[in-house]
Amino acid sequence: MKNTLETRLGIFVAFAAIAAVLILETVGGVGRFQRGYRLHALFGNVQELKVGDRVKMAGVEIGRVEGLTLTNNKVMVTMKVQASHQGEVRTDSVATVKFVGLLGQNFVSVDFGTPGALPASDGSFLNTQEQPDMSAMMQKIEAVATGVENLTKSFTGFKVDDLLGPLTDFIRANKDPLTISISNLQVISTQVAQGHGTAGKLVFDESLYNSALSSVKNLNDTASQIKLAVADARNLLGQAESGQGTIGKLIKDDTLYRETTESLKILKEILQKANQGHGSVSKLLNDQHLYKHAMLTLQKVDKATEGLEDQGPLSVLGLILGRLF
Repeated sequence: MKNTLETRLGIFVAFAAIAAVLILETVGGVGRFQRGYRLHALFGNVQELKVGDRVKMAGVEIGRVEGLTLTNNKVMVTMKVQASHQGEVRTDSVATVKFVGLLGQNFVSVDFGTPGALPASDGSFLNTQEQPDMSAMMQKIEAVATGVENLTKSFTGFKVDDLLGPLTDFIRANKDPLTISISNLQVISTQVAQGHGTAGKLVFDESLYNSALSSVKNLNDTASQIKLAVADARNLLGQAESGQGTIGKLIKDDTLYRETTESLKILKEILQKANQGHGSVSKLLNDQHLYKHAMLTLQKVDKATEGLEDQGPLSVLGLILGRLF
C-alpha cells in the first residue's frame, strides 16, 4: 500500500470514528440513539453519580443515566431504560445508587419489585433507597484510625518495668500470704475432688442427685394429677353446659325453676290468707278464744300434776282424766 495522502487521511478518519464510538460509549451517548422509555428517581445524595453511568437490574445493564437535576432539596435522576426491557421495571421497584469500587464507579441498581405489580410506564417515579455515603464512611474510618494512633502514642516512653513494677512489688510484699492462700485453695480443691466436705458431697454424693430426681418425679406426678383434675373439671363443666347430669339439669332444665316459682306463689297465697284471717292456720294464729281455751287446759294439767308424787300410775291417769273431762 502506498503511503499517499489519501491513505493517511483514510487511516485518520477510521481512528477518529473508532475514538468517537468509544467516547460515546463511555459517556452513554450511544444510548441516546436507542429506543426506550424514561424513569425518574429522587435521591438525597447521588454520591458522584454522573450522566452516562449504567442502570442495572440484577447486574444486567438495562439503561443509562440521562440527566441529573436539583429539585426541592433532592437530586432527580432521569434514567433511560432500553425498549427491550420494557415491562421488567415495576411500579414498586426500588432504585439505589451503588458503587463498584473505591474509585467512584457508581451506577443505579433497580430491583425487580413484586411479581403482581404493574409495569412502570414512561415518566414514572420509582421508590428510592439511600446508601451510606462513602466519604462519610471514610471519615469515620479515618477518625477511628486517628484514635488508635493516639492510643498507641499514649504508651510511648513507658517501659515495661514501669508498667509491671507496682505489680511485682505487691507480689513480693505479700509473698507469704499469697503462698498460704494458694496452699489453702489446693487443699480445698483436693477435698472437693475426694468428695469430702459440703462442696465435695454436693459434687460427688449420689444421694443428693437421687433425692433431687425423686423430687422432680413427685412434681411431675403432682403435675399429672393436677392436669387430670383440671381435665375432669373441664369435663364436668362441659356436661353441665350441655345439660347432662344433675348439675346440668339444675342449670339448663327450667322445670325446677317453674315448680319452685309455683310453690312460692302457693306459699305466698297461704300466708296472705293466714294474715287476712282465713283458714285453720289463721285461726290457730289469730283466734283469742282458742288461746284462752289452751291456757285453761294448761292450768288444769298443772293442777292435775301437783299430786303426782303421792299417786300411782293408774291413779294419776284417772285424776288427769277426771280433771280434764
